[in-house]
Amino acid sequence: MSIPSHSSPDFHLGCAGWSLPREQWPAFPVDGTHLQRYSARLPAVEINSSFYRPHRPATYAKWADSVAPHFRFSVKVPKQITHERRLCDCDGLVDEFLGQCSQLGEKLGCLLIQLPPSLAFEAAVAESFLKALRDRYQGHAVLEPRHPSWLGAHVTALLHDEHIGRVAADPSPLPGGDQPGGWPGVRYYRLHGSPRIYHSRYEDAWLEQLARQLKREPDTPTWCIFDNTASGAAMPDALRLEALMRT
Repeated sequence: MSIPSHSSPDFHLGCAGWSLPREQWPAFPVDGTHLQRYSARLPAVEINSSFYRPHRPATYAKWADSVAPHFRFSVKVPKQITHERRLCDCDGLVDEFLGQCSQLGEKLGCLLIQLPPSLAFEAAVAESFLKALRDRYQGHAVLEPRHPSWLGAHVTALLHDEHIGRVAADPSPLPGGDQPGGWPGVRYYRLHGSPRIYHSRYEDAWLEQLARQLKREPDTPTWCIFDNTASGAAMPDALRLEALMRT
């Protein structure tokens, strides 16, 4: 079994966004845009801003052109689709979104579908949405549900059928939601910070345990995204995990 590392094309380590806290500047090159400097140290990023507002196709193309060939982007599906339309009657919005982010080309590594905590599983709605998405997009995609009704065996079967992974979130509002689920062809760890979500840094012992787990897992495309960005903890946490994965 091969061990994921920074240089592995199947291990995508990064943060939700590429903002560089000033105290982290010494760890990055001096020249270039923030994205160029970020991509010199980390091989992936999650575009979280796409959840809140659309980006022009030319913007995605510019981002793709500014990073190395191995770099990969994960893009969060807009809240209009997941939180406002709640996966219903949104084919036009999906087409618009994919038309934008597809300009990343081969550097589009994954789509992140985060659902609101109030959205319960409805088979007809979920099946219709995921099948429509798969008709338009065949790359990696992961689902981050936050309602317990999405944990049933029938949901797992649907995710397998549509080749959709389930996010391993920390902290997770769902029992067992801290481990990857769904289709096993992609793993996506989304680390929000604990105990204070979005703010807290991770302790060394926790990151060491995570590194051991990642090294034990099969050679499967794996994402590990730090989303504890509110107080600047994500970047140093990602760099610490990067160092642990090298040892």
